[in-house]
Amino acid sequence: MACKIKNNFGTININSGVVARIAGLAAMECYGVVGMAAKSARDGIVHLLRMDNLTRGLKLSNRDGKLVIELHIIAEYGTNITAICESLMSAVKYKVEETCGLNVGSINVFVEGLRVHG
Repeated sequence: MACKIKNNFGTININSGVVARIAGLAAMECYGVVGMAAKSARDGIVHLLRMDNLTRGLKLSNRDGKLVIELHIIAEYGTNITAICESLMSAVKYKVEETCGLNVGSINVFVEGLRVHG
């Protein structure tokens, strides 16, 4: 899903991988987020993704002309999950809209696991 923005001067095409990378980096900057998560199709086990695979932990789609972002994260144990998710949604929405000029309709956060730091 490439994003297209039309203006007076022409058309701007933004690759969906770029939007996903921006969203993933914004998510990683949020307090309480340990990392992005991906579920293995083979055994159903959730894996913590490295920085170079952030985009595997999210999904972009288009609904009624607005961008829908699904984030799969691993949260830090002992933090308020609701607060993490609200902060995460706000930060990702702001970063994607400001950087790409896209209209974000909704952001859905799936907490796939908890990680204890110690």
